[in-house]
Amino acid sequence: MPMSIIDAIKKRRSIRKYSPRQVPDKVVLECLAAAGWAPSAHNSQPWRFIIMFDLALKRELASALVESWASDLAKDGLPLREQDKKERFERYAEAPFLILACFTMEGLRKFSDPARRSFERDLALQSLGASLQTLLLATHEAGLGACWFCAPGFCKQTVRKILNIPDEVEPEAFIIMGYPDEKPPVPNKKSVDQYCFKNKWGEKL
Repeated sequence: MPMSIIDAIKKRRSIRKYSPRQVPDKVVLECLAAAGWAPSAHNSQPWRFIIMFDLALKRELASALVESWASDLAKDGLPLREQDKKERFERYAEAPFLILACFTMEGLRKFSDPARRSFERDLALQSLGASLQTLLLATHEAGLGACWFCAPGFCKQTVRKILNIPDEVEPEAFIIMGYPDEKPPVPNKKSVDQYCFKNKWGEKL
């Protein structure tokens, strides 16, 4: 019996450890096709995904990201342990599937003033978020695990160069995906009365 939407939402977890079992390409593409049904501003569907199949490419990208991360932390006087570097490298390089999520302004409205241009960018980013949540739910329903990481957002030029991404496409996040090899505990979640207000800000339900 298929799981309900509410069950999928409540039971999905962020998975960081995967079994060596091979994931059929077809299953991943079906999940990405489902992501394409997410709502988007002006029906622009601004999401773009790069699926990395090549191990050497994943390793090159993972290495560059880890070095960028270490360099960033060093500026704040926070040296990165070699073990942390190793774990982060393996997380991206050895994930069965590594998917880069990007967005473009194609299909969004073009305004002359900076304020409205910035708002349209917000709309594209919100649309990508809706697509990524849809992808995570589709992944869970397919029996796969996945985890969303925002690492590319901290070193966009590095990611652009390695993956040959054009200027009009903005890299934002990684999704790692595969068959789960862990069962994370149920996370603590706020109750609805902690994040919803009645009529005005601060007025409890």
